[in-house]
Order: sequence, then structure tokens, then C-alpha cells
Amino acid sequence: MILEMKVPSPGESITEVEIASWLVEDGDYVEKDQAIAEVDSDKATLELPAEVSGTITLKAEEGDAVEVGAVVCLIDTSAEKPESSDKPKEEKKVEASKPETTKHPVTETKTYATGSASPAAKKILSEKDMDASMVSGTGKDGRITKEDATNAVPSMGTPTGGSRGTSRSKMSMLRRKVAERLVEAKNTTAMLTTFNEVDMSSIFGLRLEYKETFKSKHGVGLGFMSFFTLAVVRALKMYPAVNSMIDGKEMISYDFCDISIAVSGPKGLMVPVMRNTENLSFRGVEAEVKRLAIRARDGQITVDEMTGGTFTISNGGVFGSMLSTPIINPPQSGILGMHNIVERPVAIDGNVEIRPIMYVALSYDHRIIDGKESVGFLVAVKEALENPVELLMNNNVNKALEL
Repeated sequence: MILEMKVPSPGESITEVEIASWLVEDGDYVEKDQAIAEVDSDKATLELPAEVSGTITLKAEEGDAVEVGAVVCLIDTSAEKPESSDKPKEEKKVEASKPETTKHPVTETKTYATGSASPAAKKILSEKDMDASMVSGTGKDGRITKEDATNAVPSMGTPTGGSRGTSRSKMSMLRRKVAERLVEAKNTTAMLTTFNEVDMSSIFGLRLEYKETFKSKHGVGLGFMSFFTLAVVRALKMYPAVNSMIDGKEMISYDFCDISIAVSGPKGLMVPVMRNTENLSFRGVEAEVKRLAIRARDGQITVDEMTGGTFTISNGGVFGSMLSTPIINPPQSGILGMHNIVERPVAIDGNVEIRPIMYVALSYDHRIIDGKESVGFLVAVKEALENPVELLMNNNVNKALEL
């Protein structure tokens, strides 16, 4: 029996996918549920599992765009599974031939390879960080003498003669869609960015004191994302316009906080969503961040996990970014950019102290978020991060961390 495998619908509104890569070859025997291909949609990369066991015949090539419901391969279920040969190959025994002995002694004459350097010349060239191939020898048989090495001048390079190759590769459907959405955000929103700085001393102190206990009890680390996520949730409740979006001539505001987190996946930037983060504790946020990051990294994220979101948090600091202007993730109206943490001198009660400082940035759609609201929102985030025990933990650290 020949089974036609068709492209399943990866999600609502998706009508076309792209064969990113075949994980099997034409004529291979595949097992039921074995991953046979990776397909790209404009939202995620998904694995295509074999529906039955049998011999596969590929009907589409890598890079092909195929419609949902189209046949991409055939599986012959009547084919028998080939036996695997586990027997090691026999090695041929070769008798070592005895070397012939020379009856007459031969006088050995020491010679040098053309272009080789004398010991003294080698030392000089090593000090100059030069290779012998860069020097012309004037000695016998082209041997490089000490004088040659002394007079040699290191090459400064030339503007020509080097490699000038180029390569061209097709962008994945996901990356093309991300590119479209980024341009759309720039062209259709009145995007502005406001900045502030956060003293991370209090968070550093809490993590240093409780991170081991937290990890041993909950199985996840106490990272920065839980503090930032809960600080954002608090600020969104204070400034609901930031948790809104434009739909035609109307503004839609949400009484829940679905926070998108930007993560780097094998196919490019992905933005999975944490649902109802207003109901999550520190442990809940850390567990959800870990789960979504692993799924994005392994290419297992689903369209449903990428859909929606009312606000986005992007952490460019993990790559060393000091400051940036993050781009809004449409149709959302705001995105918070985290950056690297650097020890900087700051004025504290009239004295100069060294504190771990992070610059934060809020990009927002000025069409529905005024400057007063955007600045107030970012100040509220800053206040919560600098005083987390009172504003995020209700003065009860053990209860907040569920210890």
C-alpha cells in the first residue's frame, strides 16, 4: 500500500510552508513517527513525522514552497524493513615485507632543503613573527642565512590578491516574515524610544543569597527574567495604555498580560509568549522562560506558542549590548529592551560608589502612548527592580520565592 503524506496545517491563516530540509533520503526506510523533514512557516519551524513505517519516496525538494495539503512524499507500507549488518568487516592480513639490506656501505651526505633556514635565521624570523617562505635565501641551495633573516622586512600586505569570494543562500520563510514585520513596524507605527538606568544591586544581593536554595527546591535558576517580567506586569497595571494596541480606528486594551520574550533560535529570532503572567510567581516565570527557550532552541516551538502577546521583553544584554532601540513587535504597542550589566561609578547620597548598572529602553507607539505614560512606565519598572523586596515581594522574600 502506498500512503500519500500531505503537509498538515501548522496553524490558522497559514496556507503555505517551505521544505527547510529533508532528514531522510529518497528510498530510505522510515519508522512511524520518525521525523523526516523540517518545514518552515512564516511563524515557526516544525518537524514533519512519518505517519506510517515503510520506504519513502520524496516528491518535493529542499527549498520548495508547498501549499498546506499538498503531497510531499510517498511511503510504501508493504516494504520490509532491511536487516542492519552489524557484523564487522574482516580485515585483510598483510605480511610485513622485510627491508632489503644493503651490502655496500653508503656515505651519508647532509643536505638542506631549498629555502630552509639556518638555526640562527629561524630564531630571528621567529622573533619577527615571520615564516621562512616569506624570505629569499642567498646561501647554498637557497638556504636562508642569518644575514638574510636580519635584513628581512615583514610584509605589510597588499590591497589586492586576497580572497574576494561571495556566497548566496535563500532566506528561510521565518526570517523573511520577521524581516517583513520589522519593516512594517517601522513604517506603520510612530515609534519612539525612552531610556533609563537601573541599579541592579538589590537583585544581585537577592540572587546571591537565595539562588542555590531556589534552584535546589524548584529545579530552575533564579534569573533576571523573573524580576523584569514581574516588574513589567506591575507597570502595565499602572499604565494600561502600554498594554493596548490599535485596531483600525479603535484601541484595544487588555486586562491580562501576555508577555512575549524574544529568543534566538536556529532559524532566527523567535518570540514565544508567556500567557497570563500576572498570575505567575517568580518560580512560574523562570520555569516558563526555560521551557519556551528550550523549545525555541530545539526548533519545537509551535505556532500557538508564538501567537498573541500584549507586550514584549527583549534581552540584548546576553550578547553584550550596552544600549539599543528595540523595534516594536506589531500589533503590540511597546517593547522593553534589557542590556548588559556593567559596574559604573554613580552618586549615592553625595558619595561616588561603584554599582552594577543596566541601561533599559522602552520603544513605544506614540499614537496611543503619550510621553508622560511611557516615561512613567519605565520609571515604574526601574523602581520595582531597585526595590524588589517591597514592590515585587510584598516584604516577604521566602513567600515570594516559595521557599
